[in-house]
Amino acid sequence: MTRWWLSRAVQSRLLLLRRLPAPEVPADVPVGYVAVQVQGNGPRRRFVVRAAQLNHPAFRELLLLAEEEYGFAHAGPLTLPCDHSVLENAIRRISSSETPDPEDPPLPIG
Repeated sequence: MTRWWLSRAVQSRLLLLRRLPAPEVPADVPVGYVAVQVQGNGPRRRFVVRAAQLNHPAFRELLLLAEEEYGFAHAGPLTLPCDHSVLENAIRRISSSETPDPEDPPLPIG
C-alpha cells in the first residue's frame, strides 16, 4: 500500500512539474555561469560568475550573508547584500586559488 501511494505521489509531482513553464535563463548568461546581483550601499550591480565558484568558502560566506538577510524564500535573482567591491575581492580570491583560465573572469553586467 505504501509503495503504491509513494508511486502515485511521485507521478503526480512529475506531471505537475511538466505543466510548469521552465524558468527563463537570461541570454547574457552562458552555460555553466550564474547571474548574481549585489545590493550594497552603492548602486545595484549584476555579475555573471562561474557556477563552480559558488562552492568556494569565500563565496559561501557571501551566500550565508544573503541567507541571513533575505532567507531562502527570497524571490528573484541571487542577491548578495554587499558592495560590488566585496564580491570582486571574493572572486579575486577564488580565482587566485584556481588554475588561471583566461576565459573565466567575472563578467560585470550593467
